[in-house]
Amino acid sequence: MNKRQKKEALWGLLFVSPFIIGFLAFMLLPMAFSFIGSFTNYNITSRMDFIGFENFTRMFTNDQLFLTSLYNTVFYVVLNVPLTTAGGVFLAVLLNRKIRGISIFRTIFYLPAILSGVAVYVLWMQLLSPSSGLINTVLSWVGIAGPSWLFDPNWTKPALILMRLWSVGGAMLLYLATLQNVPIQLYESAEVDGAGPFKKLRHITLPLITPIIFYDVITSTIGAFQIFQEAYVMTENGTGGPANSLLFYNLHMWNKAFVAFDMGYAMAMSLVLFAIVIVLTFINLKLAPRWVHY
Repeated sequence: MNKRQKKEALWGLLFVSPFIIGFLAFMLLPMAFSFIGSFTNYNITSRMDFIGFENFTRMFTNDQLFLTSLYNTVFYVVLNVPLTTAGGVFLAVLLNRKIRGISIFRTIFYLPAILSGVAVYVLWMQLLSPSSGLINTVLSWVGIAGPSWLFDPNWTKPALILMRLWSVGGAMLLYLATLQNVPIQLYESAEVDGAGPFKKLRHITLPLITPIIFYDVITSTIGAFQIFQEAYVMTENGTGGPANSLLFYNLHMWNKAFVAFDMGYAMAMSLVLFAIVIVLTFINLKLAPRWVHY
């Protein structure tokens, strides 16, 4: 490189240096420390003694709560990801209309997506109250006895999925932006050939937005496997609710790390979760050419 090219390269490195420093300090180094610590008996206060695969052996043979938390998380992912994806697409199709006041409806449906944190979870705890909650009150108006929601092991996970469906506005906005880039000429040609709304949805709309659906499925799956805040806030002292029905993987890992101070074991759990997410992402990438159309 000549002098000018070297100067430009140095300026480029200077501008990207905050990201590089942040990635090394807060991503790569903690991941490396976690990988090493997963093979030790580290408990924060003592030195790290190498114990080989003992943490992983104990995880799959002696820790019943590990299997329970893994089951709860997989159950949540299997239901949450398809429902929220379908809900986002459905709302986007409905709101992709050129009618008066449509921007107001788009804003209303998007607003829940920008609300987050403990306040939202407390609000939903009130809504899901078996005796005085708004949801059971509305159900009683039509003669339906509402469930106990967060107090019934059979309804705790559906309650959280219902809460997630309330905030699909973020995905809806993503799909809506994609739908508005679909050429109108395709719909006009389909109408000339006699295609109705459902055929246009099936043969034009859905195929053309499959890249965004694929992206949403990948990110939603990774996010669903990391569910933690909801269960931690909405169960007493983060215990996982009735019959451990809300003891998700990350919550169990948190309890092992910062309640039992079994940090080496928690690091091993994080490594297993990382492997699960990597494998599922790889499978999704391999299956993508069969249904994603670019």
